Amino acid sequence: MNRRWAQTWKEYGPELEKIRLREVRVEDNLLSLRLLAPAFDYAARTDPPDKSSGLVEMQRHFAKLRR
Repeated sequence: MNRRWAQTWKEYGPELEKIRLREVRVEDNLLSLRLLAPAFDYAARTDPPDKSSGLVEMQRHFAKLRR
């Protein structure tokens, strides 16, 4: 199954990359920013985030897995 998955990406990856690049070129960045602004403003108005986002704990867990 993994071999088939890798073969599929090898086969279709270049075409998917062309599609991604075309979509990036035609994207209206100013519109995207205007659409995202209310979410940013809401996040800025709410209570500050917890002292830890969980990233430190996740990295600590990954470090234990490496040992």
